[in-house]
Amino acid sequence: MDIEVFRQMVARKPDGFLGRYGLGDKILQSGENLEEAAEHLRVAVKLDPVHVAAHFALGRALSALKRNDEAKAVLNAGIDAALSGRSNGGGDLVPEMRELIQKLG
Repeated sequence: MDIEVFRQMVARKPDGFLGRYGLGDKILQSGENLEEAAEHLRVAVKLDPVHVAAHFALGRALSALKRNDEAKAVLNAGIDAALSGRSNGGGDLVPEMRELIQKLG
């Protein structure tokens, strides 16, 4: 989906997970406004605290913003969600999340 579609979704339903996650992820991929990406992804994680991909995307955004401690906390929460069985999948992201945590120090 186009980034504008996600912007419209957020405008119509600010508390909708899909719009927030999609918009944050698209902005993160573009690399244009990481602060905005992190804000949308932060809301997405609050809306669905066991969505592993949202944790991973937020962790990547925070890492790019050099907020390493925040990134590590978010990534660890995502790993916990994946391994606890509370999430609908996401276990395949655990190795990448652990690798990013190691890179963050």
